[in-house]
Amino acid sequence: MTVPLAKKQLIKRMVFTNPLHFLSFGFGSGLMPKAPGTWGTVVAIPVWYGLSFLTLPYYLVATLMLSIIGIGLCHYTAKKLGVHDHPGIVWDEICGYLITMIAIPSTWQWALAGFVLFRFFDILKPWPIKWLDKKVHGGFGIMVDDLLAGVFSLGVLYLAFFTLS
Repeated sequence: MTVPLAKKQLIKRMVFTNPLHFLSFGFGSGLMPKAPGTWGTVVAIPVWYGLSFLTLPYYLVATLMLSIIGIGLCHYTAKKLGVHDHPGIVWDEICGYLITMIAIPSTWQWALAGFVLFRFFDILKPWPIKWLDKKVHGGFGIMVDDLLAGVFSLGVLYLAFFTLS
């Protein structure tokens, strides 16, 4: 998606002057010119690490709340930008990564494995992720494909964890 420089500057100004856009753009990481989804997932790692100190029930509640909030955030920003699922909106990647890492050990190896798996499923979009990405719109549509990519990634991580344990 090629965006004219004036539009990029307007978006940058919006992101850094409106806290809702700032969150939707993953604390500004969605402004990266290449691979904003990957950068949004990088930002998710310290978020996950901070939440990993919670007990599992609190981690699940936090992830659920951030995902529900994300539906509204992503909808709001997409509507203001006039673009459904603008590539810079990466709150969905943050929540997808949080799902990927549910009850996974807090080590750099597992964090990296979760990162790689989540990016794999988010980019590849196997069925039904791709179908949902195309058919579901609004804030929920922006979020649902990444949340499901997180579930797929979590499943693979659990298989690896229990195989290696």
